[in-house]
Amino acid sequence: MATAPSLLNAPFFTPKSLPQLKTFPCAKPTSPFFFPSPFPSFLILRQHRSKGQTPIAASLKENVGRFKKTLSDFTSLNCWVVRDYYRLVDSVNALEPEIQRLSDEQLAAKTSEFKKRLNQGENVSDIQAEAFAVVREAAKRKLGMRHFDVQIIGGAVLHDGSIAEMKTGEGKTLVSTLAAYLNALTGDGVHVVTVNDYLAQRDAEWMGRVHSFLGLSVGLIQKGMTAEERRTNYQCDITYTNNSELGFDYLRDNLAGNSDQLVMRWPKPFHFAIVDEVDSVLIDEGRNPLLISGEASKDDARYPVAAKVAELLMRGLHYNIELKDNSVELTEEGIALAEMALETNDLWDENDPWARFVMNALKAKEFYRRDVQYIVRNGKALIINELTGRVEEKRRWSEGIHQAVEAKEGLKIQADSVVVAQITYQSLFKLYPKLSGMTGTAKTEEKEFLKMFQMPVIEVPTNLPNIRKDLPIQAFATARGKWEYVSQEVEYMFRQGRPVLVGTTSVENSEYLSDLLKERNIPHSVLNARPKYAAREAEIIAQAGRKYALTISTNMAGRGTDIILGGNPKMLAREIIEDSLLSFLTGEASSVEVSDMAISRKVFSKVKVGPSSMALLAKAALMAKFVGKSEGKSWTYEEAKSIISESVEMSQSMDLKKLQKLIDDRQSEMYPLGPSIAITYLSVLKDCEVHCTKEGSEVKRLGGLHVIGTSLHESRRIDNQLRGRAGRQGDPGSTRFMVSLQDEMFQKFNFDTEWAVKLISKITNDEDIPIEGDAIVKQLLGLQINAEKYFFNIRKSLVEFDEVLEVQRKYVYDLRQLLLTGDDESCSQHVFQYMQEVVDEIVFGNADPLKHPRNWSLAMLLKEFISIAGKLLDDSFAVISEEDLLQSLTQLHESNSLDIDNFHLPNLPKPPDSFRGIRRKNSSLKCWLAICSDDSTKNGRYRPHVNLLRKYLGDVLIATYLNTVEESGYDDAYIKEIERAVLVKTLDCFWRDHLVNMNRLSSAVNVRSFGHRNPLEEYKIDGCRFFISMLCATRRLTVESLLHYWSLPMESQELFLS
Repeated sequence: MATAPSLLNAPFFTPKSLPQLKTFPCAKPTSPFFFPSPFPSFLILRQHRSKGQTPIAASLKENVGRFKKTLSDFTSLNCWVVRDYYRLVDSVNALEPEIQRLSDEQLAAKTSEFKKRLNQGENVSDIQAEAFAVVREAAKRKLGMRHFDVQIIGGAVLHDGSIAEMKTGEGKTLVSTLAAYLNALTGDGVHVVTVNDYLAQRDAEWMGRVHSFLGLSVGLIQKGMTAEERRTNYQCDITYTNNSELGFDYLRDNLAGNSDQLVMRWPKPFHFAIVDEVDSVLIDEGRNPLLISGEASKDDARYPVAAKVAELLMRGLHYNIELKDNSVELTEEGIALAEMALETNDLWDENDPWARFVMNALKAKEFYRRDVQYIVRNGKALIINELTGRVEEKRRWSEGIHQAVEAKEGLKIQADSVVVAQITYQSLFKLYPKLSGMTGTAKTEEKEFLKMFQMPVIEVPTNLPNIRKDLPIQAFATARGKWEYVSQEVEYMFRQGRPVLVGTTSVENSEYLSDLLKERNIPHSVLNARPKYAAREAEIIAQAGRKYALTISTNMAGRGTDIILGGNPKMLAREIIEDSLLSFLTGEASSVEVSDMAISRKVFSKVKVGPSSMALLAKAALMAKFVGKSEGKSWTYEEAKSIISESVEMSQSMDLKKLQKLIDDRQSEMYPLGPSIAITYLSVLKDCEVHCTKEGSEVKRLGGLHVIGTSLHESRRIDNQLRGRAGRQGDPGSTRFMVSLQDEMFQKFNFDTEWAVKLISKITNDEDIPIEGDAIVKQLLGLQINAEKYFFNIRKSLVEFDEVLEVQRKYVYDLRQLLLTGDDESCSQHVFQYMQEVVDEIVFGNADPLKHPRNWSLAMLLKEFISIAGKLLDDSFAVISEEDLLQSLTQLHESNSLDIDNFHLPNLPKPPDSFRGIRRKNSSLKCWLAICSDDSTKNGRYRPHVNLLRKYLGDVLIATYLNTVEESGYDDAYIKEIERAVLVKTLDCFWRDHLVNMNRLSSAVNVRSFGHRNPLEEYKIDGCRFFISMLCATRRLTVESLLHYWSLPMESQELFLS
């Protein structure tokens, strides 16, 4: 263990003095923080290390480190895999001149040629090089974008079912077109899965132009679509969707009442998927299963009461908490006080249960913070996704947590819910026979991807070398010191003109930093879950690379939109069009607050719009004004923005000649507003491209985008996602992480930081001074790795537990789809099979093949059978006694031959003659063969008697049912509809109950570890028992319901068809 003197000499505790900064004169600053360098902290560090390394030694160390890295890269397996892919690249490049000579029609006809070759026996690998060359040329013609060689490698990695790790800005979206096109040629459908609706729509409209040009159909799944729209889009060759919509469509299809309600491609809905940001979907979201809930019992009144009790209880005295797993434990004093306040003798009383409500109220109080885990909007508590910073309006916490949060905030409490369908993303994507993904950060989780999904991670080289500088982490004793340094570094960069992106972990932190910067009069934009910011997400991120731009963003908000140095010309041109035309198109004002953005725009250099563009803007404005007056049209603000959006899209899909022709054709009939705006946009876009290129060069000279991380995340991968915003496509850039020992992550994992705070205070008399160095970086990275291991174990445990449910879910869902999509005959066969299995259960429960029939429970057997068959049985059968059955079985023992076709037990009533015709006789024979080959029956002297009794009672039940159905007079279609409805509804009912039981079991088995028993093994054993019991209960209720229905059809019809 380190002693105090040794710690005092540690390099990372070398104090660094930093005078308090109050004013920022235009002249060269005198503060040591402000050196004429983009990295002031390095200079401070250097001052306090005068006795350390010389510049020559430091340079030598840096060069040696770079050489080691180059050597390790060259000798890695990844390097050799990539080299192997270059053979494909050479083939694609060799085909390029030939493909370039094709006309548009000939290029599009290649798709039909490929499909024909596949039908003739070739496989997709045979046509891969040619297909990639075709897509590259199509993208060049339709998008003006040609795939780089490294992007061809990325497409090949995706086609091989691997994960392509490509740095930010390397064109992952364009890469996906290669593998999507190639695999769509089989006609089985390809899913391109993104993380939100915005990206799915953007990619479908943008990349979809390539696929449509080549003759493939492109679909898009969005929130709010009807079942018919979803069905149409899933039938397309390539379908763009987000992960949650895909998962919920799968679950909803498995809750559908009939085949007309299905939307996916059944019976094989999954073929090949490309998952964008695959690490976010399969790892970050992996801890949260997708749930579809139904309304459960109403205990609304208990939640506010429990919330009041939680306010009385004090942490440390009445209860203790564990931040790592969000658990609460009541102390003896806490239990006594809660019971006294609630006037109950036992919080865990089954007849008056309060424990669950009190525990949830305490969790809501301690772990669920407003503006961090959720925001309150329009009287509702809306969840903030901690990974993306976005609000998820339709998502709710389960197990009463959401109701507890609503009670804490004094909101209207929505009813409790019960799970009716659930699946994890891991289980969902395992349903694909072939799965691939792409992201900028996956290598650190490669072992998990290999273990869970058998997907290797291939690092695709960048098109240009990465020259971003990642500066050392700075650690602060207090949060106050950290935020002060962040605001100072932001101001320093702002004075230089460098764009800055600050990443925060919550709405609360982003607004706290925003207030600090307002005190310093620094214009900035904020991007977090609040509606006034979220509505401008893409716009804010797109302009975050402009000179003097300062953006404060919560975790990964705006992901999917590149930060281009100098600004995004397309977004800038659109802003100019909207600013010029919206006032002429509508009298309404924007419903979105734009105060921060308006302030930020004041420091941006203005775009110089040329004379031709100004003339076109004036013409378009005049036309918009006259269209509104002459045609009496009045557009809302949103409708006006939509008109501009459609015009911009038109400009992307048509060239200038076509647009001008469209204007000339429409001139005589009406005002060609749309084409006029499109032409204006193209002209303004050219001016914006010139401006952004010039400004981008200035920003690069200043050092590029500077990214500041204000906290380490629970995974290095998420930190790397933030770092990846800087230095895209070979641009300069830098990153700096500043962390406080009071950050939530340190507290959550019980990292002891008090000694460090005290030590820093003794050394410097100032807790706000940062510490920096290799040792502290190793400590922090070690903590991150421990956090990664902890969450990996959680995900691993979740997957292992879900694998048990996965097998059961597959069986139930396959059976359900068979019932819904199968023919009428298969439905009837299921009914007959259920009836025979119910009879078998009754016989096995009362007859032992090892014992003589006189020792069987024949009376109980008859009683159970008659209770199942009910009023449908013939009167002659109802009077059979235990003695009659025993005598018949004894007589059977003495007979030498049997006629299975017309079999019945001696001296007992014959089954009704319902097995007429080849089909039914064949069904009866199959049933007998199944009985004879049944391995579940014990071997014994009287096993033949047991089998014959099963055969006889099964024939009686099935024949009686068939007879009753025929006598009812209903047509076959109606009968099959009833059978299908009963089969499906009964299965759904018991499956819902089974899910509830399995969720309770997963919580309960953890306690068994105290008895030295493996929770997972216990879960598997009990889960299997539950499932077998569920299937038995399903069969029995289905048979009972059908028999009851046909005994009283008029009374039961409404019940089963409602």
